[in-house]
Amino acid sequence: MAQPHALSSAGRALSRFTSCDIGDALVKLGVPYGGFLSGLQMWSPERQSGTRKIFGPAYTVQMVEANDKSAPNPPIHFADGIPKDSVVFISQPKGLYSACWGGLMSTRAKYLGAQGVVIDGNFRDVNEHRDLGFPLFAKGWSILGSNTFTRSAGLNVPVTFTSDIQPKPVTINPGDVILGDADGVVAIPPTFVEQCLKLCKERFNIDEETKKCLEAGEEMGPTILKLRK
Repeated sequence: MAQPHALSSAGRALSRFTSCDIGDALVKLGVPYGGFLSGLQMWSPERQSGTRKIFGPAYTVQMVEANDKSAPNPPIHFADGIPKDSVVFISQPKGLYSACWGGLMSTRAKYLGAQGVVIDGNFRDVNEHRDLGFPLFAKGWSILGSNTFTRSAGLNVPVTFTSDIQPKPVTINPGDVILGDADGVVAIPPTFVEQCLKLCKERFNIDEETKKCLEAGEEMGPTILKLRK
């Protein structure tokens, strides 16, 4: 089983920026949807608030329905393969009312040093994750566990992401850089990291200057025309 790639120095430098900063840069670079993964919300350690952030290479897990006999069976439990400093990215089959992640999995992931988990699907045990202080982002929740509904079939394999307003599938590859904060979750393909960092730095400096002008009472329209060339 391949491990997620280590972050480059440029990749690590991106961690200072927000999902909004990175999304705007990726739009300019032509990345579909600006890397934004719509519908994923922060549930822990707080509900869509605070300054906590997750940032790291994706460790992907493909779930299938439990009765799928054709899909492979990984040699280990997916929670035991989590690399240190990774962001766990779970892809659950669509249309299920069960959870595919719970408090015990966050306990294991935290011990192994994961940055957090992003679930394209449902989770449960919200207070357990919050008591652990473990960052969790998901589309939805459930009271039902995964045992009789889903199982893992692929570890560190490409998975696809869609949402109601993003019907064209986005592929999340192992090692893609994932950042999640109170505004949302963004996926950064490694080939765009250096260009993304350059644009984020440029836009950050412009926005800081814009903020100073606005705080001094200057009008928004002329200020943007002057600074955002």
